[in-house]
Amino acid sequence: MPTALPTERPIQAPGTVDTSPISLTPATGDDLDPIWKAVVPETRTRGNDIHLPISLAYAERLCDAFPGADRQLVRVAIQLHDTGWGRVDEERILAEGFSGDWRKAEIRFEHERQGCVIAREVLPPLGYDDAFVHEVCAIIDGHDTRKEAYSLEDALVRDADRLWRFDHAGIALASGWFRMDPAVYSDRLEAEIIPELLTAPAVAMATATLNRSRALLKTAVIR
Repeated sequence: MPTALPTERPIQAPGTVDTSPISLTPATGDDLDPIWKAVVPETRTRGNDIHLPISLAYAERLCDAFPGADRQLVRVAIQLHDTGWGRVDEERILAEGFSGDWRKAEIRFEHERQGCVIAREVLPPLGYDDAFVHEVCAIIDGHDTRKEAYSLEDALVRDADRLWRFDHAGIALASGWFRMDPAVYSDRLEAEIIPELLTAPAVAMATATLNRSRALLKTAVIR
């Protein structure tokens, strides 16, 4: 169940903060495999089959840093948060969701609504109770469009959703969505996305990962 959101920014963590490459710590266990299998069609849109597993790995790291958070709520919410992209008009995703005032694009609200529909479809048959499904949907509904997090779990999902972008795989995908080269997109991550992160562990992970990605992609030279 949701944990009260601390007021400090960035939120300091009582647990261990791992800033090593995310490929070294993929998401653990097989308990979420039935959910993955239930949403395979929804993972084939907008790179979700790359974005969602990497985001889950980051979410588990954040839960390690915040052991008081509801780990299962964070894990399931991040796993399903962007599945709604699989049920909206794919041509509109890039046309509206990644151009202009993209944060306020109607298609972003639509993908949140569809994500909640999917959560309500797949979770109850797998044994998740109504209260848990409600909390998952409360995080999904607004993860892109609501200005503020309402709980610690919501904050961890939001940070995990952003952290994948700093990995070289995230830069490779997302720079194309925003029609930017990797160097310019990396600059945007530093200037715009790091300040949005809510927790100190996420800031540390983002900074370390971005430094590695810039070195790997030679963004100081290829720009």
